[in-house]
Amino acid sequence: MMTRRATLQIPLLVAAANAPKETALSLNEDNSHYFSTRAGQTFTPESVASFVDQYAGTQVRELILSANSQRTSFASKVWDPIWKGYDPKGSDDQPLFASTPKEGRASARKWTHTAWQLHSQGIDPYALWIRRAREKKLKPWISMRMNDLHNVDDPRSYMHSTFWREHPEYRRVGWRSPDWRDRAFDFNHAAVRDYHFQLVVEYCERYDFDGLELDWMRFGFHFKPGEEQRGNEASTEFVRRTRALLNRWEKKRGHKIALGARVPTRPQTAWAMGMDGARWAAEGLLQMLVVTPFWASIETEIPIEQWRRLIGPNVILAAGLELLIQPYHDYKIQSNTIETVRGAAAGFLARGADRIYLFNYMDSQTAMPDVEKSYGAMLRECGALSTLQGKPRRHIVTYSDTWAPGEAQCAQLPKTLRAGSWASFRMFVGPRLSNAKLRMEVAEAVEVHLNGGELALKQTGEIMPGVLTPSPVTKAREWTLGAVEGWLVFDVRMPDGGKIHWVEVAAE
Repeated sequence: MMTRRATLQIPLLVAAANAPKETALSLNEDNSHYFSTRAGQTFTPESVASFVDQYAGTQVRELILSANSQRTSFASKVWDPIWKGYDPKGSDDQPLFASTPKEGRASARKWTHTAWQLHSQGIDPYALWIRRAREKKLKPWISMRMNDLHNVDDPRSYMHSTFWREHPEYRRVGWRSPDWRDRAFDFNHAAVRDYHFQLVVEYCERYDFDGLELDWMRFGFHFKPGEEQRGNEASTEFVRRTRALLNRWEKKRGHKIALGARVPTRPQTAWAMGMDGARWAAEGLLQMLVVTPFWASIETEIPIEQWRRLIGPNVILAAGLELLIQPYHDYKIQSNTIETVRGAAAGFLARGADRIYLFNYMDSQTAMPDVEKSYGAMLRECGALSTLQGKPRRHIVTYSDTWAPGEAQCAQLPKTLRAGSWASFRMFVGPRLSNAKLRMEVAEAVEVHLNGGELALKQTGEIMPGVLTPSPVTKAREWTLGAVEGWLVFDVRMPDGGKIHWVEVAAE
């Protein structure tokens, strides 16, 4: 027999289950941006801490501070700091930068000198940012790049660690260079895992953060081809070891410490590359999982629903957005604007993502082309469907830029059609778009049907190259759709045959 108390609780439980889910943004500040863009300034603890203030009162929930690549941007005791070997009184041509092309030496020095300058003044920016983030009601995280490969085509680069230089036997593949992926550390070596775990320990000892992220997508290739499944055991052992360490530090710090990871966008690919995020989440090791492309483009069709079924409801699922966008791998690379960020964010949130994770979206230099106008708006709008409603947005067909070696790759574009043949394009546009338009970069006239409709859409205009940002390289044709929402499938026929390079749905 049901008690009165139980009867009263049922509506409350149902209401809680049906309540709108609170979503937000996570923002990654990389390990060089601040130091490079603030070079030459006079620093005080307050001026450094105030960097965080721009994110206060926005939809940013987790401020994720990347503090290392192969070297650290702080005075590490276990890894090389970025200024190791640097002579602050020397010229740009000093030995540390000798292998860097002349045109790049001044830029390289900005990062190195600023990090050295702050250390010399006794200022630890990460400690200040963590403290200020909490004051501003943000959750401060540290992000650890697990296998950074910047500049590995130059073995003498200032960015490389002593450990990487001295241990070529620990690299992923030794005979096929200069492929940059082959020069990554192979985490099947216990010595490699131990070397990286030293930095995890130091992060815990040095900083009082709310979360630690293991960034396996910088750069994503951690095991010899064919040994990735043995690698899954190695990477899982590392994640377990890290979670156990954080459990001990929770008791010392007196608060919960979350563990996160960044992995490829597709579950099968993540597993095939030795980054089994679904397993880590299922074992209760993670509190946040970021599913993300690597670099070359946002991926607008990340399978959010599949990930949610695999990791369950209690792990924060973050959809990663990179700064760049292209429809396929050898197309012109361009930067996203707020309209394309809105489109991707609306799609991911509508499919069940808890976070939109911004990577390389910084306040200058590595930023959207219209950063001064749009950066604040993005931070205030793109973490929730309610604030995206009614805003101009663009949904562009893209592709996945990360695949396991030998794994079959799929991309919708480019599409070559024989005369009279049909092709289909699938995309998700999320909440209702009013006055939407379809745009395709195609040289010849095409017949287009939407969602199995019998009547062909009517072409209503043309878009010249360069008018839009990002933009098709050549002229695009445009069709009026009216109001659309959810999943869209376009069936396309070309009477004379031809090639399609770009497909998007926009409401502006």
